[in-house]
Amino acid sequence: MWFRNYNVHIRGFGAILLRCLLTCLVFFTINGLAQSSPKISSEVDTTFIKIGDQLKFKVSVEVDSTDVVIFPEGQTFSPLETVEAYATDTTRKKDRVTLLKTYALTQFDSGSYKLPAQRIDINGKGFFTDSLQINVANVAVDTLAQKMFDIKPLIEVEKSNSDIWKILLIILVVLVIVGALVYWFLLRKKVLTEEEQEALLPPYDRALLELKKLDNSKYLIQDEYKQYYSELTEIVRSYLEEDVNVSALESTTDELITKLEMMKDAGELELDDDTIKQFKSILQTADLVKFAKSKPPTNVAHQDRKAVEQIVVKTHEAIPEPTLEELMAQEEYQEALAQKQQRKKWMIAGTSALAVLLISAVAFLSYYGVTKAWDTLTGHPTKKLLDSEWVASSYGFPPISLETPEVLVRQEIKIPAEAKATIKELQSFIFRDAKAFLTLATTSTTFTQAAEPEFEKTIEQLLQNFEDKGAKNIITKKEEFVTASGVKGLKTYGSGKFKIPETKELIRGKYVILSFGGKGFQQQVLLTWEDGDQYAKEIINRVLTTIEVKTEV
Repeated sequence: MWFRNYNVHIRGFGAILLRCLLTCLVFFTINGLAQSSPKISSEVDTTFIKIGDQLKFKVSVEVDSTDVVIFPEGQTFSPLETVEAYATDTTRKKDRVTLLKTYALTQFDSGSYKLPAQRIDINGKGFFTDSLQINVANVAVDTLAQKMFDIKPLIEVEKSNSDIWKILLIILVVLVIVGALVYWFLLRKKVLTEEEQEALLPPYDRALLELKKLDNSKYLIQDEYKQYYSELTEIVRSYLEEDVNVSALESTTDELITKLEMMKDAGELELDDDTIKQFKSILQTADLVKFAKSKPPTNVAHQDRKAVEQIVVKTHEAIPEPTLEELMAQEEYQEALAQKQQRKKWMIAGTSALAVLLISAVAFLSYYGVTKAWDTLTGHPTKKLLDSEWVASSYGFPPISLETPEVLVRQEIKIPAEAKATIKELQSFIFRDAKAFLTLATTSTTFTQAAEPEFEKTIEQLLQNFEDKGAKNIITKKEEFVTASGVKGLKTYGSGKFKIPETKELIRGKYVILSFGGKGFQQQVLLTWEDGDQYAKEIINRVLTTIEVKTEV
């Protein structure tokens, strides 16, 4: 009996203890979950700004120190625009951190705008901030103190070719190279070396100069008689060959003396017999030194040197004065020789310039390829657009942002009376190049009612417009289009035969119609280009990668 009562008491006490443990477990679990769950709050420093002013939007996130938090980036605050996203401020308290992210926002049109809820990604799970209403007021203008003027009309400005400086630079480099070649080969006065200056001297002066150099040599001091007599006889032989016109260098001693005697007898050289005999004696001595290894006394070598100089002087004086015909023939010869040298210089300069041009052309063709090089030289219209300085801008409202080779021009479009009940405003911008059959256009439409846009009807009207302008065999395809920021739209594209403006000719062309929108608005981009035009295709592909649209009015 006592055991049973004791057992009952034990069971009752165990049940109470179990309930206490479960209660504590639930309490601490809930408490722990409450501590680990993130806390998100957001606020703005003001809900009323003037056009162009900035407001500060702050997002505070309290999480565990191990949580991964990703704040929104880019233009996610539409219709407000992000001016700057400041660095995240972090405050740590025990195992919890508070992250404070601040954004500077603005708007350049007056009205009441909804600041949309922003997604905060925490450990892969999305949390959203509260949406807020922001009022943007016009800046008051004092029309009494400042006179008001009408809006100035659009002014057409000629496009500045951004590549012209490259062409001018290439031309300048080629001209500098050609000018340098002309100067180097034709105009430059070449600095002659000592040997070249001596070579230009008359034979008589050159012979005397070479004899003086032989006096300053060390051949006799070094007992090099063979070298001494070799140079001595070569000086006099060279002089005779040039000034007397007798083949002296290849003649033997006897042959040379015989030729001189024959010229003396013929009256072509007024030289006495003693001079010829003395010259023959010197040549024979030189032959013995060179071939028989004879070694005359040093004073004899010096006497032979002085005798050779006298022979050169007497021979120079013995040469008859040239006749007028000989002088004229010699002058004509010199003139012909100068002309020949001038032609040679021009040929070298021309060949060098041609080589530079050929190398430049080969480099140009290697870099661009034959087709692109030809298109660059001939100024292919779409290649000029592709290589020009592109413009990034936003058009209409809601805005459509994209990059184009030329600025799109606003079109004055009157809304038909029957459409005014549904269309509040229609803004269209376009660039068209008729030569290249290239069209880039945007259209932003706001409706009077917050209804979803009817893309199909608008696309049908655009295709009908193609046909009204003479297009035939239009093929249409459709697929989803997603911008770089993730905005989805409808892509309608295809091909057909399109009429060239002001002609009856049809060409094969392609088109793309992009449609975006939401309740109360619609945005469309129209692109057309000639099929097979590689440059136009590159333009279209680049435009498509830069398109961005606002998703809220």
